[in-house]
Amino acid sequence: MGHREDLLEGAKRCLLEKGFVRTTARDIVKESGTNLASIGYHYGSKDALLVEAYIALMEPMGEGFQGVRQEGGVQKGGLEHFQKMWANIIRSVPEARPIWMMSLEVITQGERLAGIRDLLIKAQSEGRSGLAALFTGIDESVLPADVVETEGRFYTTLLNGLMVQWLFDPESATTAEQLTEGLRRVMDRARDGA
Repeated sequence: MGHREDLLEGAKRCLLEKGFVRTTARDIVKESGTNLASIGYHYGSKDALLVEAYIALMEPMGEGFQGVRQEGGVQKGGLEHFQKMWANIIRSVPEARPIWMMSLEVITQGERLAGIRDLLIKAQSEGRSGLAALFTGIDESVLPADVVETEGRFYTTLLNGLMVQWLFDPESATTAEQLTEGLRRVMDRARDGA
C-alpha cells in the first residue's frame, strides 16, 4: 500500500473510533504511519480525506442491502420487495451502528464540520441514486434523473428516519412490516381519496 491508501485506512479507523469532530490530522498520521504533508498532497485537506474515508465505510453497507434484489417471485417495486429491502436494511443496523452514528454527528454538528458537511452534501446525490436503483431494480448507470430526485429522495428520507429510530431506541423502532403496512395504507387512502 502507498501513502494514499495508508491514509485512507488510517482515517477509516479514526472515524470509527473518534468520529469526525474528535479526529485530528495528527491522529490520522499516527494511525496510518505517514506524515502530515501526505494528507495535503493526496487529498487536499483533512476534511476531504475524512469524507473519502466515510464514503468508503458506507459503500459496503449498500451491498448488504441488496440481498433481495433477485429473489424469485418478488416483483421489484411491489410491497413485498419494499418490505424485504427494508428488512435487510434494518438487519444491517447493529453492524453499521458506528457509521450511522457518524452520519448523525454530521447532522447535529454541522456548524462545526462545515468543510465535511459541504463535501457530504455533494455525495448525497449518489446515495439517493443508489437507493433508487436498489428499490426499482433499474441499473444506476441508466437511472433517470427524475427517479433519483423523487423516489431516491423518498427512500433517503425513510432511511434517515429509520436510522434515527434504530439508534435511539431499537426496542420501539419501526419494523419493515410496520413501514410497509403504513405505505400500503397511505397508498389506499390516496387512491380512495379519503
